Amino acid sequence: MALRTPATTGTVTVRSAWRDVPRLKVRQFAAIALAEAPDLAEEILREIRREYPHLPVVLDDSGEPMALIGIRRAIEVFIQHLEAAEGRPRVHPEVFQEFGRGEGLNGRSLDSLQAIYRMGVRLAWRRFAEIGQRVEIPPPAMYELVDAGYEYLDGLVDQSVRGYAEAAARQAGERLRLQRGLMELLLTEHHRGDPTEAFVERAARIGWPIPGKVAVGVLLRPAREAVAPAVGQGVLLDMECEQPRMVVPDPGAAGRPELLRRAMTGWAGAIGPPVPLADAAKSLRWAEAAVRLMERGLLPSGDVLYCTEHTEALVLLQPEELIDDLALRSLAPLAHCGPTHGRRLAETLLAWLETRGGAPEVAARLGVHPQTVRYRLRQIRELWGDEIDDPDRRFELELVLRAQRLRGELGDPRARR
Repeated sequence: MALRTPATTGTVTVRSAWRDVPRLKVRQFAAIALAEAPDLAEEILREIRREYPHLPVVLDDSGEPMALIGIRRAIEVFIQHLEAAEGRPRVHPEVFQEFGRGEGLNGRSLDSLQAIYRMGVRLAWRRFAEIGQRVEIPPPAMYELVDAGYEYLDGLVDQSVRGYAEAAARQAGERLRLQRGLMELLLTEHHRGDPTEAFVERAARIGWPIPGKVAVGVLLRPAREAVAPAVGQGVLLDMECEQPRMVVPDPGAAGRPELLRRAMTGWAGAIGPPVPLADAAKSLRWAEAAVRLMERGLLPSGDVLYCTEHTEALVLLQPEELIDDLALRSLAPLAHCGPTHGRRLAETLLAWLETRGGAPEVAARLGVHPQTVRYRLRQIRELWGDEIDDPDRRFELELVLRAQRLRGELGDPRARR
């Protein structure tokens, strides 16, 4: 608590033992304590250095340790408050905010700083108790002084916490900026061969070990605002893009796919194929292509998928203009068959090309009678003639018919089974 003023609550009067001390004794106590403040500050700093020898020593412009200045100033402000006995003691916050910032920027927690503050209060109290005995301050007033000291400590800790939070936010922002710069450099087409010196330097600044292979992911933002996926250390994530991107190092490492699957719960997108570091832009292109197909409903869109598991769709559906042109030429014989009959002939032709079998095998694949298949195969031979036996022609036909099936334009007998 702070030093109390006399107050009345109901019929009970709460008095301040410190305020009952004669003013002469208070002035004597304050004068002695202020005179000994520099020595007390030195004693506290020596003890801190003994207990925490690895703490860095930061000097001000005059070469004096900043910690010593802060301790001395805190002691002086507190003593001046004791003499005035008005309001709460206040110390200039910048020194203690700077202490908190220093802990944050050096990657330490606030626990050690708070322990140091408590040590300082104990040593200060020991010195104040000696001065109190010399001046003959009554024990109740000195006990009240202890309470006021710990409340004052709380205020100093608050200032340090504020500085610590500010440093943490600044450090996080700087890391994100460096991470985005690293990703931009990695994903440009101009990055070729071994990592450049600039790339290695940027990676080192954020502590990113350079992997042998990477896979690049592209995410679709959920309809509702979602928390950024907790991809963990090592995975570079840029949430500033319209479609967030990530770089996954060593994607085939044990446990990596499972960790990513859990981290991506609630998100959708695609992860490109694993490639050497220099080819990261290629992995990004495949991931972007997969996302475009997801947006059109041609690939599953409720999850994060791996491009390596959807190679057929990505190869056949991405160059649409070329496939459409090839389909127009290859399937020209079906143009006059009517939509329904033409579709049935196309499904039969694809089943025949895939099985390389006779009517019974094709019929089993399509779920129709073998006689129906024989009838359709005769029609196919009439429409295409000898071209149907040309290997190149058959390859083209299978290519375009598989693409149409992937688009949903042909039935998929595998789905029926």
